[in-house]
Amino acid sequence: MTAQALTSSVAATPVHLVVGIDLVQISDVARSLDALGDRYMRRLFTDGEIAYCTASPEMSSARFAARFAAKEATLKALRLHDHGLDWRAIEVRQTPAGWCDLQLHGEAAALADRAGWISASLSLSHEGDYATAMVGVLTRSNDDQRNVE
Repeated sequence: MTAQALTSSVAATPVHLVVGIDLVQISDVARSLDALGDRYMRRLFTDGEIAYCTASPEMSSARFAARFAAKEATLKALRLHDHGLDWRAIEVRQTPAGWCDLQLHGEAAALADRAGWISASLSLSHEGDYATAMVGVLTRSNDDQRNVE
């Protein structure tokens, strides 16, 4: 969707901003990686996420923690309550410019569509023993609409 089409769409439809944020302790992720290794990675992360995170061994725990925080922040932005969702349906992708964005697959994409998502933006950060992520979503839905069945 072009910026002009998005602007026209937004002008014609009541919209609001939905935000999800999460904070993860990197040392907790490092312990899970040490204890469970490949099982932990394969349960939570896509092949692309695993390849990116493990490409720099000294940064892998922080990168995995930031991506886990992004998945949690996305669940919060989807307004899910006790709804089972495959963690790998939410994917953090590195853009050629170096920024990260979200790619939703399967049920996560369907839930976002049902919630009226127009556009989503992701910000990741890690410092010391903490990683954080924030997801901001422009949506057509109203505050009373939830993704609860």
